Amino acid sequence: MSACPVAPAAATLAEPLPVLGHDVRVPLVTGGEVTYAALDYAASAPALRRVWDDVAAYAPYYGSVHRGAGYLSQLSTDLFEGCRATVAGFLGCREGDQVVFTRSTTDSLNLLASVLPAGCRVFVFETEHHAALLSWRDAEVTYLDAPRSPDEAVETLERALADRDPYGPALVCVTGASNVTGELWPVRELAAAAHAHGARIVLDAAQLAPHHPVDVAGWDVDWVAFSGHKLYAPFGAGVLAGRADWLREAEPYLAGGGASRRVARDAEGGVEVEWHDTVARHEAGSPNVIGAYAIAAACKALQETGFDRLVERERELIARVRGGLADVPGVRVLSLFGADAPRVGVLSFVVDGWNSSHFAAALSAEYGIGVRDGLFCAHPLVRVLLDGDRGAPGECGSPADGRSLNAIRVSFGAGTPDEHVERFVRAVRELVTEGARWEYRTEGGRCVAVRPRAVVG
Repeated sequence: MSACPVAPAAATLAEPLPVLGHDVRVPLVTGGEVTYAALDYAASAPALRRVWDDVAAYAPYYGSVHRGAGYLSQLSTDLFEGCRATVAGFLGCREGDQVVFTRSTTDSLNLLASVLPAGCRVFVFETEHHAALLSWRDAEVTYLDAPRSPDEAVETLERALADRDPYGPALVCVTGASNVTGELWPVRELAAAAHAHGARIVLDAAQLAPHHPVDVAGWDVDWVAFSGHKLYAPFGAGVLAGRADWLREAEPYLAGGGASRRVARDAEGGVEVEWHDTVARHEAGSPNVIGAYAIAAACKALQETGFDRLVERERELIARVRGGLADVPGVRVLSLFGADAPRVGVLSFVVDGWNSSHFAAALSAEYGIGVRDGLFCAHPLVRVLLDGDRGAPGECGSPADGRSLNAIRVSFGAGTPDEHVERFVRAVRELVTEGARWEYRTEGGRCVAVRPRAVVG
């Protein structure tokens, strides 16, 4: 294999945080094994060792929450409620804000969609993840075209809000960092624009919170949603945090035990229900205590490490990836706001002449590198970035004219070793300049290595 020049290591670059799976070995189709390079943090980040250890220490004491008089039940209840305070501090919430534990960012946004006041209109950019695009099924939604700069995003939103008719309640949903390009959005300015026009705003922080401090009060956002599995905390939990009024005034998201304060038979033979007006109103059923605790443990770990250190280290890794890809012929990094736009550790790209799915499969099979290919649950955005066609079909692969119909995404974070980034850059260069060693094809919706390529000459 040919050598690939990469940016020299920075002497002051901080060490990555310890994560599970850092030493997993995977087989290569070319023979032998290699340490797996997990570069798909934007889908699910590996668990922090600190989170795993904290959960393991608590596990023997696990008990029912809000439902028992025994010691373990009381301990688990106190721990669960303490997790809310930890998350609220991590997010910079205001006094009186509620922290509701959900299953995921998607679940959080669907919960918020279920509590919208009558006549509320939703404004969302086409650049959003499907969780933010599709959650508002019972509301009138205005989809805003992709802006090409942060200033244009603010101006587009201001015009749309000012022109709404009737001028009633409105909600803006916007990402903090794109799950496709990694670019940071002007959250504070968008929140100011929303409030200036009598609207509220919810921040999708799924990609932002693992990489960058979130400040609900300082940015003046009304709600924030994120997922534990992207924040180095497995076990299937998420968060919706923010203003209590809409949550308190709406019917429960789920009906059942825990959400109800009192249930009694009525004179007509049915039942009368008095619902809680606290966070319990939208947490029916037995809560995911382990998931909530994992999120709180991750919040503590990131805060104690310090985001200044994490952001600076990630900025260096981003520079290495971008610098390494910049001089590889035929590689195009996707961007809305331009090459110099601030971003988190998420980059998507295409390679001329390559089926993106096959390229990602070759990175895995021949180099032990895990990335993602496709449209990243952000189909409208990726199509705009690829060729400007919002209506293009969503099949994977490359059409006859050589354009990609999907892209490759590399993403990394607090647990990424320098070597994984450097191996990725070398692998991209070798695949582009020397070609894959195996042939690949799509079978059953996934790309697989079929046979070694014939050597000519």
